[in-house]
Amino acid sequence: MCIRDSIYLELIIFPFNCIENKIFQINSFSILNYNRKLTMSRDLRNLAIIAHVDHGKTTLIDSMMKQSGVFRDNQSVDERLMDTGDLEKERGITILAKPTSIDWKGITLNIIDTPGHADFGGEVERVLGMADGVILLLDASEGPMPQTKFVLAKALKQNLLPIVVINKVDKKDSRIDKVVDEVFDLFIALEANDNQLDFPILYSSGRDGWCVKDLNDEKQNLDPLFEKIIDYVSKPKNDHTKPFAMLASLLDFDPYLGRCLIGKVIQGSVKVNEYVKAINLQNNKIDSGRLTKLLRFQGMKKIPVDEVFAGDIICIAGLNQASVSDTICNEIVEKAILSTPIDPPSMAVTITVNDSEFAGTEGKKVTSTLIRTRLLAEAETNVAVTFSENENKDAFEIGGRGELQLGVLIETMRREGYEINVSRPRVLFKKNSKGEKLEPFEEVTIDLDNEFSSTVIDSMNQRKSELREMKSGGIGKTRLIFKAPSRGLIGYQSQFLTETKGTGVLNRVFDDYDNYKGEIKGRRNGVLIATEKGEAVSFALFNLQSRGAMFIDPKTKVYKGMIVGEHNRDNDLEVNVLKGKKLTNVRASGSDQAIILTPPRKMTLEQMMAYMADDELLEVTPMSLRLRKKILLSHLRKRAS
Repeated sequence: MCIRDSIYLELIIFPFNCIENKIFQINSFSILNYNRKLTMSRDLRNLAIIAHVDHGKTTLIDSMMKQSGVFRDNQSVDERLMDTGDLEKERGITILAKPTSIDWKGITLNIIDTPGHADFGGEVERVLGMADGVILLLDASEGPMPQTKFVLAKALKQNLLPIVVINKVDKKDSRIDKVVDEVFDLFIALEANDNQLDFPILYSSGRDGWCVKDLNDEKQNLDPLFEKIIDYVSKPKNDHTKPFAMLASLLDFDPYLGRCLIGKVIQGSVKVNEYVKAINLQNNKIDSGRLTKLLRFQGMKKIPVDEVFAGDIICIAGLNQASVSDTICNEIVEKAILSTPIDPPSMAVTITVNDSEFAGTEGKKVTSTLIRTRLLAEAETNVAVTFSENENKDAFEIGGRGELQLGVLIETMRREGYEINVSRPRVLFKKNSKGEKLEPFEEVTIDLDNEFSSTVIDSMNQRKSELREMKSGGIGKTRLIFKAPSRGLIGYQSQFLTETKGTGVLNRVFDDYDNYKGEIKGRRNGVLIATEKGEAVSFALFNLQSRGAMFIDPKTKVYKGMIVGEHNRDNDLEVNVLKGKKLTNVRASGSDQAIILTPPRKMTLEQMMAYMADDELLEVTPMSLRLRKKILLSHLRKRAS
């Protein structure tokens, strides 16, 4: 019997003698409650895949989707299907958490792909509430890394039972047995309970699409992984008898549907066009309306459905004010669903309107109002980002987890047509109960060749770091683990690659706040500053090469106060990059020089942010990235100093 027929039967047996009052009210929830339970026979599992960056989460999901029949046998499929954003594809990392769904032997598996980089840990924290279990993925060579510890700690705190999958076991430098031991040690260090310590272990190659319970088993497909998920991850244990309530965990924008909220239905059920409200964590009503669309995830698509039930991970449209961490619910619900607190940001930048001599020439969105609106929208959708502004509302402080997260936001705004000035990243300090200054510290794990160990240790010591552990990382390899102040790590990545000749790997994750370590020396060299507006000339750049490394090519447009290179000495030097060769009708033998320019030093957006001094800014436009002084005119800079 369908729901509609059932409701009709209940209505026709309703005692119609009460119609004498001409008005009678029917509690829709109480009538539909029993009937909707009849349709809730779907067998499903909700799980998240968590891991350190580059340990193979997205690749494994690719193979799971292919083997579950999401695609046709002859269908051409790209790699890293879940990385749909342009920046995700370009950088090869997952930035935003995204759900998908597959069917395996009649059972629905809702899978959440999570970022592995520490800067996007906030994405992991807020989506774990949608999962009833997790797959902890580890590289068979690297083993547990800083972000592994972070995401596992969050999963254990929510009482989730992990399935441990040792990935990339076919690598030549794999050390499977040692990695398994390290995983056990990590679980114990994180104070996992007895149930969590009794975790199953599987071995896989996500790239080749196979998984086994024992390394001696035949390596065919991912069936052992699917079977373990079905057996080990519990079904959603949610109350179907209560009125509808859902916790919004993700915010998305659809070109046709507009504002969409993604989350897990905690209790009850709801239909399309039903009236709902949104309440915040303080139980205050902030929005209401009818659900214009209900969508479930299926592979890479969102499928419209008429009704959803407790346990479903869904996408809804129809509410304009509700946001992440809000509860979407029936009108009779009064108490919000508790949301897991997100760790606060540890780093911030100040964003202002571009006021250089080239302002407004390369971008369309240049006003403080547009910039403010965009940053407010980012803070609303990303709970790991904070927003504040000055009294004049022309300078905005954005807080985040690290340079990469802030850099991704700025790069996204750049591609959207914004022109902005960005300050040097700075850490956010705190004070303890005694009034003592505290600063954020990070756990830094470094894998490198033995010959570079002493150099890196010396560099980290200069940055007020404390060496916690030093151990062998394999033949000719060493693993160093430091506790380092976050401000000491700003800009160190480039220097580290130079020190290790590009072979070292540095990973970092937030540790805690601790006592302030004192002054840390910043950039040792000054900069070369342009004195005139115009196009740089090859002859001038050639003659300035002895003064330092150049950042620009010939014919690059420059203006007064723009930084065009790095000085060899520790002071700033003003230079004229427009000065050409004086031409005469007399040519002396041997007086002409061949102009051979050293290729300029090109830096990425994140490298420029890290390179800046406190009195400098990064000008960001859709077409250009320029370093400049905060005060462009020379005499005003001298007066300010």
